[in-house]
Amino acid sequence: MFRGIEPCSVTTPQHPLQVRHATHPAQVPGFDTAGLRAAYLVDDLFTPDTITAVLTHHDRIVLAGARPVSGPLTLGTWPELRSEYFLERREAGIVNVGGPGTITVDGTKYELTTGACLYAGRGAREVVFKGEEAAFYVFSAAAHTEYPTTLIHPGEGNRLELGDQQTANRRTIDQYIHADGVRSCQVVLGVTTLHAGSTWNTMPAHTHDRRTECYLYFGLPETERIVHLLGEPDETRHLLVADRQAVISPSWSIHSGAGTSSYSFVWAMAGENQAFGDMDGVDVAELR
Repeated sequence: MFRGIEPCSVTTPQHPLQVRHATHPAQVPGFDTAGLRAAYLVDDLFTPDTITAVLTHHDRIVLAGARPVSGPLTLGTWPELRSEYFLERREAGIVNVGGPGTITVDGTKYELTTGACLYAGRGAREVVFKGEEAAFYVFSAAAHTEYPTTLIHPGEGNRLELGDQQTANRRTIDQYIHADGVRSCQVVLGVTTLHAGSTWNTMPAHTHDRRTECYLYFGLPETERIVHLLGEPDETRHLLVADRQAVISPSWSIHSGAGTSSYSFVWAMAGENQAFGDMDGVDVAELR
């Protein structure tokens, strides 16, 4: 449904950039299941031996996936970005949702275990992914300030314990890229892990009209699914989401879900501010 443009010459196979235009909340009631999935679900980020990417016009975010199964993959750019190299005017948070691997940024190699995060700052020219079992998820936004490339190992960020087993939403939140942690221009990113027996994430739900947020679910068994809720609080819809699939959540949309099994997800935001608590809560009784 979304037709890209052939990528410019790079050293690594890259799929054409998928471009998804911004949507208005009034469009949601008119979407059927296929329409919802085409607008908000990214279900094909991790193709072996290539780099796949989606640009959403919600806050100009790029989501990309790299699976270097047979050899290294080098992150190139796309004509739609009008840049000499991908991070010329951008920054990126990169999380490894697969087995161990490495990312080399301008000659410096970083070892990433499962769940580790690398912040790559504006101006980094060469980003090379390696690791036959690794799966690198890239969340990128425009940047107007340069910050140093920094590796964060699992558990090294600011850790929060939220929820309760009685409400099936006990979860551990690791904040990695944020105003009081690894610095960035506008990206805020972390990983949430549901405890055994808990299924709900981000419930009670919220919106934040100043940022777009994206979820990348991982650690979910192949046969299980997440029921992800989206839309305005009084006009919700749902997506069935599998392992290593991402959901784009516009600023006006809730982003919450329940899984048929325990799971983790990368949450990442970009927009007007970096305040983690800047959200507009929605009582469960108000959801429709």
